[in-house]
Amino acid sequence: MNWNTILIRYGEMSLKGKNKSKFVRKLKENIKAALQELTTLTMRAERDRMFLYTERPEELMRAIEILPTVFGIQSFSPIAICEPTLEAIKQTSLDVIGNTETKGKTFKVEVKRTDKTFPLVTGELQQELGGHVLRSFPELIVKMKKPEILLYVEIQRGAAYISSHIYKGAGGMPVGSNGHSLLLLSGGIDSPVAGYLMMKRGVSFDAIHFASPPFTSDLAKQKVEDIVRQLTKFGATIRLHVIPFTELQQAIVKQVPSNLSMTTTRRMMMQIADRVREEIHALGLITGESLGQVASQTLESLTAINEVTSTPVLRPLVAMDKLEIIQIAETIGTYPISIRPYEDCCTIFAPSSAKTKPQLEKVRYYESFENFEAMVEEAVSKRVTIIPCEQNEEEFNDLL
Repeated sequence: MNWNTILIRYGEMSLKGKNKSKFVRKLKENIKAALQELTTLTMRAERDRMFLYTERPEELMRAIEILPTVFGIQSFSPIAICEPTLEAIKQTSLDVIGNTETKGKTFKVEVKRTDKTFPLVTGELQQELGGHVLRSFPELIVKMKKPEILLYVEIQRGAAYISSHIYKGAGGMPVGSNGHSLLLLSGGIDSPVAGYLMMKRGVSFDAIHFASPPFTSDLAKQKVEDIVRQLTKFGATIRLHVIPFTELQQAIVKQVPSNLSMTTTRRMMMQIADRVREEIHALGLITGESLGQVASQTLESLTAINEVTSTPVLRPLVAMDKLEIIQIAETIGTYPISIRPYEDCCTIFAPSSAKTKPQLEKVRYYESFENFEAMVEEAVSKRVTIIPCEQNEEEFNDLL
């Protein structure tokens, strides 16, 4: 029995038409990047699935651990490969089931006969294999719907593929297959989840963070870098642009009434982000805003904030409540980082009572008394760009 192969199923990508090959190529690139530590890995992509091969059992197990983080994979299975003869398929089926806990488990055989010259038709082969397995594993219980063990047999010309376990993939689309954007990353709970959800839809991104030292600490910046490292695990290297925001934020507090200061702060952030987006040739802006969650996220506030840009603003959390967002943050591992007690610039300068329905004319009026445009350009020009995952590796190498 040859037990060194993983079968990957595409899921949603299978619905694509003439451009499917573009998505398959991107998925293949992302899988190679995710599994780059596996020295014997080889791959073969087909229109509706992909095969991974490795010479070492430990590398096969490592691939099984990593693949659930790669977007674009609906499911995958380790498969055994044997000769397409009835006796070889029977014996390999027993070997595969023997690697699975069977006591008290429900069971079903499913056959796909791509090679129509095989002597038994699909139904006959299912019965033959089912009876053969039950004679060797009498503790199994046959169940046609949602069995705990699905013995899957696919017969092609030259080989038969057999598996007994289906692992759930991350779903979605391959990261990078749907363009590049810029994520406004605060360090709180919401924006990392927004970034994760856009990655699931195939969007790669840079991140931008606004720092206001000495009001915000190096630990707050470190928190954001750690969030970027965590998001990187889902399939894309993320550059982080850190914007010096102190001077501009102090000018807002001085010039704009406190109940409108948050609206102006968000407008300045959006303008800065849009300038950076242009320079990095990104197509959109991503935010973690959820409708009505705070004063700056009402429809009136979002309208006033959006007024400074014509760039598409992607808000994947807009219809989610906080508990849903927290649940995703916990699942993807950003929540413990986000709740570290280091405040960002928005929290520190937050007014005691912000307008939930700011009037755009008034916002523009108060902003007109200060040269915010020059401050925006200066903040963009003084930004620092880092790649946290690479920085970690350099620091580690320095220690050596």
